[in-house]
Formats: sequence, C-alpha cells, structure tokens
Amino acid sequence: MASSSHRRRPQPDRDFEWRPVRGPLVAVAAVAVVALVATLVVAFRPGAAAGAAGQDRAVSASEAVPSSSADTATPTSPKPSATSPKPSASGRTTPSASASATPTATRAAASAEHSATGTARTPSTTAPAAGRIRPGTSYQGVATSYDVGNGDGACSYGPTSDVMTAAMNTADYETAKACGAYVSVRAASGASITVRITNECPAPCAVGQLDLSRQAFAKLAPLSAGRITITWSLLSPATSDTVSIRYKTGSTQYWCGIQAIGHRNPLARLEVHTSAGWLALTRTDYNYFLSEQGTGCGAEIRLTDIYGEQLTVPALAVRPDVVQRTGVQFARH
Repeated sequence: MASSSHRRRPQPDRDFEWRPVRGPLVAVAAVAVVALVATLVVAFRPGAAAGAAGQDRAVSASEAVPSSSADTATPTSPKPSATSPKPSASGRTTPSASASATPTATRAAASAEHSATGTARTPSTTAPAAGRIRPGTSYQGVATSYDVGNGDGACSYGPTSDVMTAAMNTADYETAKACGAYVSVRAASGASITVRITNECPAPCAVGQLDLSRQAFAKLAPLSAGRITITWSLLSPATSDTVSIRYKTGSTQYWCGIQAIGHRNPLARLEVHTSAGWLALTRTDYNYFLSEQGTGCGAEIRLTDIYGEQLTVPALAVRPDVVQRTGVQFARH
C-alpha cells in the first residue's frame, strides 16, 4: 500500500479545483535553457576573462578610495612632491619638510618679536649721540695724578669713598658730557685699570690726558714716575646699580636743575615732558640740566645715552639735594 506524500499541496479554494498546467511550464523551461546557452557563449568568448578582471580591478579601486579620515592612504595616489605630505611606512601621512617650515618660521619670528618687544635688549653697534669720546675707539695720551680729597669734583656727584676715579681734560670733558663715563686705562707696561670720570682737569691738561686719583695711578706705575704714556677707551660695565635723579639746591616748580647719577653709559641728553611734548634741557659744565623757567620741573624725565637708548622716568617730586632712585638702567654695550 502506497504511503501518502509528506509534501503538502496548496489547498484549493472552495470554488476552484486545482489542476496541473503543463503548457506554461514548458515555455519557461525553454527560455531558461536559451539564457543558459547564451551565458556560456559569452563566458568562453576571447577577452571575456580580461574584461571580468578589469571590472574586478575597477571595483577594488573604487572601494579603496579613502574616506574623509586622514589615516587612510590612497593606493593609486601619485608620488608625493617636495611640497606635498609624504606617506610614512605605516600608511599615515606626515608633513614634509617644506610643509612644516612655514609654521616653524612663524614661531621663530614671533619669538624674536617677543624678545625685541619684551625685556631683552639688543646693544647698538653705533653711537649716534656720542660726542668727542666715542665707544670702540682707543685714545692716546698721558696720565698724571692728584689728591681727590673727599672725592667730589666738577661733575657735582658729591663726596664719595670710591677712589678709582679720574679728571678728564677740558676738551674731552666737553661741558660735562664725560661725567659718569667709565674708562679703561692701559699703561705701556701692560697694567690696566678702570676709572670713573668725576672731575675736570683744566689747562695745562692736554687733549687725551687723564688726571688719575693717586690710588688709581699707583696701580699703573709708581707715583714717583709723575707722568706716563697711556691709551684709554670707554667702557659699558656690568653693574647692579640703577639710575638716580637729584634736583639741585634751590629747585622749585619755577626753576630747577636736574642731575642723573649712576648711569652705566655716558649721558647725551636729558628731557622733561611738557604740554607741548619733550623739551631738552641745557647741560651746564657742573653737570646739571637747567630749566630756567621751571618748565617740566617735577614732570616725567627722559634720559638718552650716547648709544641712542632712551629711558623714561616717571614724574618725581621736586626735592632738592635728595637722591631719588628710578629702578631703570641703560643696556650694556
């Protein structure tokens, strides 16, 4: 007895009796055979394999195009030039030398600007405001000696315990322009000293002559030598001191004399601030700058050294004979 089939037949609707349809099935099968034959013919046609391979490469290339991620390198990208990013061994792109040169140069320039506009100072190689005595120049002359007493002199600095001082001949004293200058003095023997100009040596002192304190002269030659040949030149020494300002005895808001003390480099100009701008005061041979009409007395003060550097001192009270510190100093050269 035959067993029943496990395949379920679709259940006919009540009003429809299911019967197999043979004609359409034969037609579909014929179409399928024709399509299969056509496919085989195309597949075994010469060049078909190459075309399929090319299609595969095209698909692979399109799939390999990098997304927006910077970590993906394009396999078909051209050889990088000197100005384009260079791929590393890991496939990541790294900036080339030329690509990083611009920001590096910019940072260097910014740093230099910060150094030029900050606390760092660049010593000048010229002396636009120098008078007879110019930096970087060696002068020839003679040295004599004198008793400095309490250390005061024509520069009006007042008594001092510093004995390494000298008086400058009148020509090179130049109406007190040499006051406060540091000078390196060398004898023919090779011995050398540094002195500060605090006084003037009038005639018969000749051009180039320095009248040294006895203590300073003794470091170059015995005092009994009396007169020796020397060479000398300006210095811009290291110092921890800062510039001070002193108003002369009798100074008021209607008349004043102003003096700068402790400046590293020789002073070329002293100006006071007025409603019309900066006013240069006249220097006397006793080393005070005078404001005969009281203009600028008690106002801001601007100092200029022989190198052209300027220092501005905030307004100070007019206090005669009182040394007032400023906290500023000229650059070393």
